[in-house]
Amino acid sequence: MCRMAAYLGPTIHLDQFLTRPAHSLVVQSYAPQELVYAKVNADGYGYGWYDTNNLPTNYRSTMPIWSDPNLEGLGRGLESDLWLAYIRSATQGSSVNHSNTQPFYDNELLFMHNGYIENFSTHIHHEISDYLSNATRTGIQGNTDSEYIFALLREILNNNEDISIEDACAQMLELLSGWIGDTTALLNFIISDGDFIYAIKHGFNHDSPSLYYTADDDFFPDAQLIASERLTRGKLWQPVPEHHILILSSDEPPELVSL
Repeated sequence: MCRMAAYLGPTIHLDQFLTRPAHSLVVQSYAPQELVYAKVNADGYGYGWYDTNNLPTNYRSTMPIWSDPNLEGLGRGLESDLWLAYIRSATQGSSVNHSNTQPFYDNELLFMHNGYIENFSTHIHHEISDYLSNATRTGIQGNTDSEYIFALLREILNNNEDISIEDACAQMLELLSGWIGDTTALLNFIISDGDFIYAIKHGFNHDSPSLYYTADDDFFPDAQLIASERLTRGKLWQPVPEHHILILSSDEPPELVSL
């Protein structure tokens, strides 16, 4: 299991989002408070944003976030009005390498998954793979359940140009439910298309991992945030209800939609 966070609001430097909060992802990498199946998140990290052409991009490292010598300079130099970030605790059987490190992206979306599907490689790997087109399947670079789930979401979106992201996520979860059966699956996601951020708190046959949001934190004026654990000591962080999609927009208050 891992930790993740997202920011949408006025343009800020990366370090204000990633390293400066009292309970930042750097702190959560070695001192998480609500991590259930691990003690540290030391198997790499990454962050994503949209460039000046509004195309998604990312930076990923297999080092623990606290040991990356590039982070200080990048934190001061990069700025954006939308950030996604992730620290990894690798699931057993999933190797620590660049291809398995999140966030993932395609031509439009940034994607992160916190959780796991039990016995993924022997249980539903083939079901997802068989559902994918050759073009989507050949784009997969790693071997994590997370990347295959992202491929499944892209396949659904590619097959229906008019479907919304939240409806595509609901369809993705419906497909996974049929394949997973009575197996444990923890399925928290954060996804962005550059304009909105979507967060899902969901799971099958187990409680979902922790996930919070706020739209009124003094450390992040006029911004909306999502995080596996509260980034600040602000009192207005709220838990995302289980089995819901949270939608953040710069023009509207947070919206919760039941799955």
